[in-house]
Parts: sequence; C-alpha cells; structure tokens
Amino acid sequence: MPIQTLPTGQVAWQRRTMPARLARWFGWLLGVLLVVQSWQVMNADTIWEFVYDAPAQAGDLLVRMWPPRWSVLDQLWRPLWDTLNMATLGTALGVVLGVPVAFLAARTTTPSATILRPIALLVIVASRSINSLIWALLLVTVMGPGVLAGIIAIALRSIGFIGKLLYEALEETDANQVEAITATGASAAQRIAFGFIPQIMPTFAGISVYRWDINIRESTVLGLVGAGGIGLQLNASVSRLAWPEVTVMFAAILCTVAVSEWVSARVRAAII
Repeated sequence: MPIQTLPTGQVAWQRRTMPARLARWFGWLLGVLLVVQSWQVMNADTIWEFVYDAPAQAGDLLVRMWPPRWSVLDQLWRPLWDTLNMATLGTALGVVLGVPVAFLAARTTTPSATILRPIALLVIVASRSINSLIWALLLVTVMGPGVLAGIIAIALRSIGFIGKLLYEALEETDANQVEAITATGASAAQRIAFGFIPQIMPTFAGISVYRWDINIRESTVLGLVGAGGIGLQLNASVSRLAWPEVTVMFAAILCTVAVSEWVSARVRAAII
C-alpha cells in the first residue's frame, strides 16, 4: 500500500486503486514469465551430466596446475611489458579521439545540435556497444596479429567510455562561469578554454586514469584472439595443456592488475 502524508504531517496508509493493483500484479507476472523463459533457454543447451561432474573436473584441473612452473616466469616479462604498453597507448589514443567527441556530444559545447551532436552520440554508442575482445578479433582479421591490433582495439573501446563520461561532465558545468566569460566578449574557443576546461579537468584526469586501469585488465585477454601481450602466451599454454605454466601466468596477471589498481588509486587521490 502507498504512503500518504496528511496535512498535519502524520503518515497514513492509503489503499491502492484497482488499476494500480492490476499494474503491480501484471508486473510481477511479467517478471515470473521472464524467469521461466530464461530458465528454459538455459536448459535447452545445457548437458546437466557435465554440470554434475564439474566439481570433480575442477579439482582435477587444480591438481594439474600445482605446483607452478616458475621457470617460465623469465619468458613473461616481455609479454607483460607489451600488455602494459598496449593498455597505455590504447588509452592515450582513446583520450585523443574521445575528447573531441565529448565536446561535440555535449549540449553546452556542440557547434551543431542537429547534425554533429547526433553523430557524436552515435560514435559513443557504437564504441560502447562492442567489447574490446570483439574489436581485437576484427582488427586481427584485417591487420594481422600483433600488439598494434590490440592498441587500436583498446582505443576504439575507450572512445565511448571517455566520451560519455566527459560529455556528461561538460553538461553539468556551472553556466554562470561561462556566461561571465562570454560577457567579456570571449570567442567560442576562449569560452571552452577558460570556461569549460578548468571545471572538467579533475573529472577528465579521473576518467583517464580509471580507463587506463580498466584497459590493463582488458589487454591481458586480447592475446587470446592474437592481439599480443601475455594473453597470447596464456593461449599457447592452454592449447598445450601446460597447466603449471598457466598458474604462473595467472599469478603474473593478478600481480600486474593489483599494481595497476594501486597506481590508479594513488594518481586519482593526488589529482582529485
């Protein structure tokens, strides 16, 4: 039952109307039907004998992965370096491309709300709709395997992330500051340089560092489709069933992600 506040300030219960009750029960019915349909879709291709045997298979796999083969660690420094470079250069390229898109998408800074803004929003949506792994798969097919495909894949995914958060920050800026600069006869470029940019710089720095942190994680798996980095080594070890090597690679990826998380947190704290 909904709550009604009386003129005296007291709270009283109010019985729902018949349309409200019907709408509520109809919503519950749709939810139940959605759960039932999802369960049927899941059961259609699931072999439950494999599911029941999964704990035993997982235990057997853990036994095969131990003890780790630490001798392979010397071969991982270069792939880890490639992974860090992939994430860093991809983030930098994404920032370079995402910032203009954000300014074109924001209502407060776009030069054309009818043409350029819809195009910029389309670019943001397209970038965010496709995962980095899919971008890498397409680019490896076009450009061949290598770190370059991974860098561009990271950048294409980052454009939508940076563009969306940044254009929302531009639309939330203080209009009084921009109006004061406009009253002095400032041009459009000067309004952006002195009215908008100083207000969004902390947000921009936080978004860039946060995206770099995310890209470290994503770049570790791009090698599974041939985009270079430690993921390529991981895929090769899995293909050879060299599970002790996989354990070492998991540990290396975990340490790399943990360090990047610490660096990202420190940089955001220093900037913001």
